[in-house]
Amino acid sequence: MSRLWSRLGARTAAVALLSVGVAGGFYLGEDRETQQQGLTDKVSVEVDRADLAYQRERQAAHQVQFSKQRAAEYQAKLRAKQAAKEAAERARQAEAAAASRKRERAAANAAAKPYDGPIPASCAEYSGNRKTGCALMIDAGFGISEFPCLEKLWTKESGWNHKASNSSSGAYGIPQSLPGSKMGSVASDWRTNPATQIKWGLGYIKGRYKTPCGAWTYFQNNGHY
Repeated sequence: MSRLWSRLGARTAAVALLSVGVAGGFYLGEDRETQQQGLTDKVSVEVDRADLAYQRERQAAHQVQFSKQRAAEYQAKLRAKQAAKEAAERARQAEAAAASRKRERAAANAAAKPYDGPIPASCAEYSGNRKTGCALMIDAGFGISEFPCLEKLWTKESGWNHKASNSSSGAYGIPQSLPGSKMGSVASDWRTNPATQIKWGLGYIKGRYKTPCGAWTYFQNNGHY
C-alpha cells in the first residue's frame, strides 16, 4: 500500500470518526465544537502513527533488499575471483607443458654428433649408425664376426634409429635403454648422440650376455634382451 493511500485511508477513518462524534455530541447536547476539535486531534495523532509505522516498514523492507543485493554482489565477486584463479592456474599449467614439450622436441631434434673415430676396413660395407656401431664394437674388444648378431639385434629393437622411443615402455635410443636416462652414465648427450648410445649398449651386452651373439640368442628365445 502506497503512502498516499495509507494517508487517505487514515483521513477517511478520521472523517468517519469525526462525523459519529459530532452526531453523538448533538444528541447528547454537548458542545459540538469541542467534540469536533478533540476528535480531529485524535484522528491526526492516529494518522501520524499510521504514517510513521508505514515509513518504518518501508525502510525495513528497503534494508532487507539492500542487504540481499550486497550479499549477491559479494558472492558474485567471490565466484569471479575463483574463476580467474582457476583460469590463471590452467594457463600456467598449459604454459609449463608447452615449454616442456618444446624442450623435449629441441633435444630430440638436435643434430646428432657425427662419429669421428676410426672406421676399420671390415666395417666399410656398413653406413650411418651401423658403421659407427661396427667400429665401436671392435674398439670394445669384440671380433667382427659378432657384428651380424648386433646388427640384427638392434635392427629389431630400434632400426638403429638413435631417436627411437617406445611410448608404452619408455625405452629409448638404438639399444632401447629402459629408461633412456641410464645412458647418461656414458655422456649427457645420450638423447642425440648415437655413439653415446652404442657405447652404453655394448657395455650392457658385455655385462649381461658376454657378447652381441649371446644377447641376440637370448632375444630370439625371449623376445627381449
